[in-house]
Formats: sequence, C-alpha cells, structure tokens
Amino acid sequence: MKTITLQRSRNEDTVTIGLLRIGKSVVATLEDPVRDTKIYGETAIPAGCYTLELRNEGGKTKRYEKRFPDMHKGMIWLRDVPNFTYVYIHIGNYAKDTDGCILVGEKANKSSISNSTKAYKRLYPKIVKMIESEGCQIEIIDKHIESEGNHSERTDDQT
Repeated sequence: MKTITLQRSRNEDTVTIGLLRIGKSVVATLEDPVRDTKIYGETAIPAGCYTLELRNEGGKTKRYEKRFPDMHKGMIWLRDVPNFTYVYIHIGNYAKDTDGCILVGEKANKSSISNSTKAYKRLYPKIVKMIESEGCQIEIIDKHIESEGNHSERTDDQT
C-alpha cells in the first residue's frame, strides 16, 4: 500500500495549513482548526493514518462527475476517521468550504489557499491510480503545529 503524507505546519484560530506530498508532487492544504474538543463541521480530523478509497455516492460525487467528466471516478474518501463521516480531499479555498475535509491548493496564506482546482486536477489522477493499483493511505502528522491552546502532538484519545 502506498502512503501519501500531510504535514500540518500551522494552526490558526480559523484554519490549519499544511503540505500534502505525493512522491515529488506537493500541494498546500487547508483544514478546519485542530481542536481538543470536536465542533461539528469546524474541526480538523485527528492526526493518524487513514485508508483512501473512492466513494461514488452522495451530492458532492454528482457535482464532481459533472464538473470533471473526463477524470472523475469517485470522491477521494478517508475511511474510518473516528467521530467523522465522509471526509474527502477536495476543492475549496476557505474554512467555510471544508466541513471537516481536506482542501488542496497551489499556495497557502494565513487564512486561505489559491488555485484549488488546478491543484486538485494535478493531484486527483495520481491518488486514483494508487488507490486502484495497490491501495493508498494518508498519514496526517501534527508535529509542527504551533498555536496557543493547541498541542504540538495529538494523542489517540483526542477527537
């Protein structure tokens, strides 16, 4: 099984910024803030390893099928995230777009990412190929998060 890595590097009050590495490709990420107590739709998922699969149900899947008819094979889904359902890697620029998911972009600033569609179109086929050929997982690492009130490392009992 192949592993891609998301290194969360900065946690602010409203967003968490990181870098997602797939081989030599790197994209910026934006998530909700890392919190000790989960707030529905406003909290980043816990650090850890999650199996990636393609999900072909739901409204977002239908929207992406229409938007990307030549490449879409399903939403990139992080399976078995504790206390979360249907966590995806997808397009978006701001915290309001995440709803607990991981957004990808070309560049990040303090509160947003840019060129999300361009980054997604570059990233998506690579992840799909790994999922379909030998399986893929994502490892999310919080080691370098720095923010008042947040821990630099998370434990398994935090959600």
